[in-house]
Amino acid sequence: MNAQTDQTEVEPTPETLRAPAPPDLDYRLRQQVILSEFGVEALRGTDVDHLLQRAAELCAQGMGAEFCKALEYQRGADTLLVRAGVGWGPDVIGKARIGADLASPAGFALKTGRPVISNHLADETRFRTPQLMADHGIRRAINVLIENRDGAFGVLEVDDTREGMFEEADIAFMQGFANLLGGAIERQRTETLLRAALARQDLLAREMSHRVKNSLAIVASLLALQARAAEDPAVQTALADARSRVEAIAGVHDQLWRQGDKAGDKAEGDGEGVPGELDLAPFLEKLVANLASGVPGQRLACTACPQRISADRAIPIGLLVNELVTNALKYAYPPETHPAGGEIRVRAERRPEGLVVEVTDDGIGLPAGFEIGRASKSLGMRVVGSLTRQLGGSLTIPARETGTCFRLEVPLAG
Repeated sequence: MNAQTDQTEVEPTPETLRAPAPPDLDYRLRQQVILSEFGVEALRGTDVDHLLQRAAELCAQGMGAEFCKALEYQRGADTLLVRAGVGWGPDVIGKARIGADLASPAGFALKTGRPVISNHLADETRFRTPQLMADHGIRRAINVLIENRDGAFGVLEVDDTREGMFEEADIAFMQGFANLLGGAIERQRTETLLRAALARQDLLAREMSHRVKNSLAIVASLLALQARAAEDPAVQTALADARSRVEAIAGVHDQLWRQGDKAGDKAEGDGEGVPGELDLAPFLEKLVANLASGVPGQRLACTACPQRISADRAIPIGLLVNELVTNALKYAYPPETHPAGGEIRVRAERRPEGLVVEVTDDGIGLPAGFEIGRASKSLGMRVVGSLTRQLGGSLTIPARETGTCFRLEVPLAG
């Protein structure tokens, strides 16, 4: 139901015309979760229209706003086309246009590259209110530029008919979406050009890996920036965890495609490799070494037998190991009981039933009532459960006298 229908059925009151003001801590944490979720979609997606629509939906959700639109700059006509959005009628998306001149909020953001907040459009003296927004009763708006290496693509705008205040912190949230969109749009254009021009698939894979890693670096930088600006320790911890996961994904993609390129070259040269596969042993060893470098004093060991697996399985296995090792680093050896720390071991081997990966420690063990998967209160354990289901495997916790062992069993074809 759109905003206009709401207004015809319910008599407006000061309460209904004012946007709710959620607690700042929960509000900002939720925004970071939404931004991280979209980061994964932006990295995987190739349909620009779908990504623009998802960005509009998630931006409106994260801002608690009624309207959002992604505007594409039409250079020949010097206008902005509503390419995607939420809250607007079917006659708006893909059809409505607004001026791209400096006299409109979106046009100002486009031409100057500076974000624009207009919390009182009716009293605004800097800009005119575009007719589209006036027709929908928009009272306030916030605009950020979507750009990439090719220049300005357009503007991402959030609007609301209710009184309230968009804040400077909301700009960082929206700019994160805009940056991811800009990178995704650039990547999509690059893919089109590469597919038309390149004869070798491995060259395309190297270019893609570079784009993916750079896009993930943008997400990690945004999370680090937000963490430094946060004053609440809980917010800082949550953002640091989110950044760690994003950096882990970046490391997975970097190693995956580096090894994948070598496998592709071998496949062409002597038939010993298969494109799109990698050797699990050096892959996990490098992942564990990266985790160890961030926690001086902790002892991490990795033992893995050579085993070539597909990219689709390497990524979730790497992320799952990252979550389990990170969890052990945090909780297995508390300083009050283990001042000298302890050892965390990662082991992977091929068995007749498939691949077995274990993460083991000799620490204090798991708390009573510990759960894996959807029912767990821990985001990390919910991620682990989701990755296990994605792999079609099983995750168990074998009994031990001391410490903890997580055992992942994954069926492998052939």
